[in-house]
Amino acid sequence: MGGFVRYALGTALRAVGLVMLAFVLVAWAWGEDVRGFLLGAGVGLSLGQLLRMTGTPKAEPKRAEGLFIVAVIWLLVPLLGALPFWVSGHVGLLDAYFESMSGFTTTGATILPDFGLFNQSLFLWRGLTQWFGGVGIIVLFVAVLPHFAVAGRQLFFAESTGVQKEKLTPRLRHTAEMVLRVYVLLTGLAVLGYWLAGMPLYDALANALTTMPAGGFSPNPLSFAGYPPAAQWVAVVFMFFAGANFLLIASALFGRASRTPWRDPEFRVYSGAFLAGSLVLAVYHVYLHDYGLEAALRHAFFQVASLLTSTGYASVDYTQWVVPAQALLIFIMFISGSAGSAAGGVKSVRWLVMTNHVLRELKRTLHPNAVLPLRLGTKAVGEDVLRSVSSFVILYLFVFVLGTMVIVFTEGDLVVAFTSSAAFIGNVGPGLGTVGPMGSFADLHPLAKLVGIFQMWAGRIELIPVLLLFHPDTWRALRRSR
Repeated sequence: MGGFVRYALGTALRAVGLVMLAFVLVAWAWGEDVRGFLLGAGVGLSLGQLLRMTGTPKAEPKRAEGLFIVAVIWLLVPLLGALPFWVSGHVGLLDAYFESMSGFTTTGATILPDFGLFNQSLFLWRGLTQWFGGVGIIVLFVAVLPHFAVAGRQLFFAESTGVQKEKLTPRLRHTAEMVLRVYVLLTGLAVLGYWLAGMPLYDALANALTTMPAGGFSPNPLSFAGYPPAAQWVAVVFMFFAGANFLLIASALFGRASRTPWRDPEFRVYSGAFLAGSLVLAVYHVYLHDYGLEAALRHAFFQVASLLTSTGYASVDYTQWVVPAQALLIFIMFISGSAGSAAGGVKSVRWLVMTNHVLRELKRTLHPNAVLPLRLGTKAVGEDVLRSVSSFVILYLFVFVLGTMVIVFTEGDLVVAFTSSAAFIGNVGPGLGTVGPMGSFADLHPLAKLVGIFQMWAGRIELIPVLLLFHPDTWRALRRSR
């Protein structure tokens, strides 16, 4: 393991250890158990400092090292973050790791069958894991730690595989700082919006921390069904922003006035899917579920925003809806939010590229000699990008199907297996059946939970860094970098 790899891993662990040290004070102030946070702080600070002392921040990492850093950080940080859950004595180590991985990957799938098991400090820590995961630990370090600026481009590429969005500023660190400004600003506005909508201040903070990262953990066992309708409407607005490209939002707020998000073709597809899905679902509610007009619109817009952006909140137990309405939500789940957003899943831009590719091939069948460049809006898409997108979609579907197969053998329920696998790899959270929005993943077989941990991990960092760990060329490159 190269010097920069050790330094980067150590910095990540030390940063999480410092946050957990602060939580020792939070738990102590509330008169709650501090042992889990104290253990996590001790492990994170000591191991992190050891790795930093044996590493170096000055080396320029190779591509393999950047990918390795991303993959391993997203394994180790959730393991460290699981210690407070485990030490609480209410969940085993596997369940604690599942909950922590679900947090840092902003999935929102919980193993808590009873929310009375956790105290306030654990719920706040649970929410903060999603807040950090949403902005991306690597991007956060690029913005905060100046000595990461040199290596930042490789690390950012590793976490943003696929279609590369237009750079907002010449230097990646400045771009990351702009994204952080937007992220923090929207989080603060969400806290204020929830509080004004009738939430207690603690709930407003805890929910805001999981709304902007499109995470979905809520301290309320009923999710947003336990809050006033006004709070649900506020959540719709901020979930929509969470699924939009933060670079576009930053450009609209801090960049040139002419660069409006609507000019971006992916944003138009994302907005169109949100609006169309919500209106269709609202019609179902009015005619089949006996909702009034306001309730029909609210639950439709809320649940489409929640599953489109992979947030995973619930304003109602939608497992009680008619099957076509549930199927529409599952379809929406696969569309997912924008690239450059906190949302998980395939991302709308990849489906847009694939759709344009299919349409081009249909035209080529009719006009075999025509020159038909592939375009995304006004810009041409290179064949290398098309190959990358196609490979990602195939890998995504392969891991999804493989996960479904394993879970169906352990659980014996196709609906649970299909929706669990989709929720894990898409970082969505709830599925259908016993793992629906008012249920939990507590009763899954340990093997199914391990599959879930793997899929959440792989889905959060978009598969490529994880799968490359199984390629011998990656390890040869890492050995050469020592």
